[in-house]
Amino acid sequence: MNIIAWIVLGLIAGAIAKAIYPGRQGGGILATMILGIIGALIGGTIVVLLETGRLQLTAASLSIPGIIIAIIGAIVAIFLWNLITSRSNTY
Repeated sequence: MNIIAWIVLGLIAGAIAKAIYPGRQGGGILATMILGIIGALIGGTIVVLLETGRLQLTAASLSIPGIIIAIIGAIVAIFLWNLITSRSNTY
């Protein structure tokens, strides 16, 4: 997938995941894009793991199922980020 498709997928998935996830997530357009790209990697890897049983780093494609997978992965990324940052604030 070329870089423009990664950016578009990241913006779409990150924006939708931030809208779905409860609470405030802060960050601008760059943070949203990075979140969506990480979500595409997480979602694609989970799908490959469920389909083949192998752990292989793969990104979701720029299609409707790929966007849905990237949104789910971005929600997981938001959850993990909130988990990491909330623990570091308590110490």
